This record gives sequence, C-alpha cells and structure tokens, in this order.
Amino acid sequence: MRSTHSGYTRLSKVHKISAAGLGAAGAAAVAFAVVSGGPAAAQSVAVKPVAFDAKAFTADEQGRGELAQQADEAAAQARTEAAATVKADGEAKAAKAAADKERAEKETASRSAARQPVKAAEQAPAAAPAPKAYGNDLDGWINQALDIMRAKGIPGSYEGIKRNVLRESTGNPQAINDWDVNAVNGVPSKGLLQIIDPTFQAFHVDGTSWDIYDPVANIVASCNYAAKTYGSMDNVNSAY
Repeated sequence: MRSTHSGYTRLSKVHKISAAGLGAAGAAAVAFAVVSGGPAAAQSVAVKPVAFDAKAFTADEQGRGELAQQADEAAAQARTEAAATVKADGEAKAAKAAADKERAEKETASRSAARQPVKAAEQAPAAAPAPKAYGNDLDGWINQALDIMRAKGIPGSYEGIKRNVLRESTGNPQAINDWDVNAVNGVPSKGLLQIIDPTFQAFHVDGTSWDIYDPVANIVASCNYAAKTYGSMDNVNSAY
C-alpha cells in the first residue's frame, strides 16, 4: 500500500533485510567492545562539574571594580600630569616673554642713552659774551651811561643828555666853572654836565667811577640827580 504522504513509498523486502543487517552488525560491534575492554571502554572522559560560587563571583566583581578604579586613578593622574605640563610650558613661555621684554627694554634704554645729548653741565662752558664796546667819544659815553641808567631804573634819553652836555661843557669832560656862585663858594661845577662834588658824591651810582671827571660817571650821577629833582634830565633846559 502506498503512503498517503507525497514523496514517500513503502520499503521493499530487500530494503528491510538490509536495514536489519546493519542493525545487527552495529549491536555486535558494541558488544565486542564491552566484552573485550577495547579503547572505547578504557578511555573515559572526566568532566568537572560546574557549580555557582558566590564568593568567587563577588571577588571577581571586586577585582573588576578595583581595576576600574585603578584605571580612573591612572586617567586622573594622566590628566593632572598633562595639566602640570601645560602649566609648566605656559610659565616657561611667560618667563621667556618677560625675559625677552626686559632685554628689549634694556637694549632700547642703552640705545637711548647712547643717543642722549650731552647735558648742559657736561658741555664745555659757553664763553662769556664779549663786553659791549663803546667809543671813547661823546656818543660812546652817552650810550654807555644810558645802558647803566636802564639797569638802575634812571630815566633819560640820548637827546636830552646830549643837549644839556653841549650847553654845560660843549662835550669837554675836563671842563670846570671857576666864575659862578658855586666857584665863589669853593665848590666849582665840573665835568660834562657841570656837577659839584657834594652832589656827585650824593647821587653817585654803584659800578661807576668815583672820579668826577670820568665822563660816564659824571653823566650817570647828574642824570640820577635830575631824575630826583626834575623827573628826568630831559626836563632840564638850563643850569640846574
């Protein structure tokens, strides 16, 4: 009878005999191995039983935790060392920059000092200005007297002085009046502006000669007297 399942047929008689023979042969082989103590019986595999050990598991977990902690600590140390290295590098760069700046400032100061002009105290003293030259004549005497009068604050002008000099002595510094009232009283008028000795001495100006016949000293003393009495020699138009 055919099987109701598609693709399968019933075994034939020959097929049954072959299968039975194969089964018997296999059984005989197993029996022989057991009886004769062959290699299959001699070689037995010992398998160690596996059992759950809580302590071992806990220790293993602790080991992994310690390893993780050590890894974290190593990472933290590495970060610390890296930060220290960066800081050291920064400090080294800052120190180098400061040193470079200081060296540059010193070089600049040195160049500036080298270019600095010589101080006035270190320069050779300037030569004293040459004294003003005046002619040894009426014009020179009046101009020299005017410079002294300006320094002393005594008023007077070139024209006012010259006008009175020409009227009093005609420009002769050695002139002397031996006929007027002063001469009669024993104190004759002398010099360019015909001043008497007591008046010359009273109105003498420091820095000039005490010689009444000195033309510059005579002019300055006479103008000093005229300034106190008339306001200025320019205001004198007659004997004074």
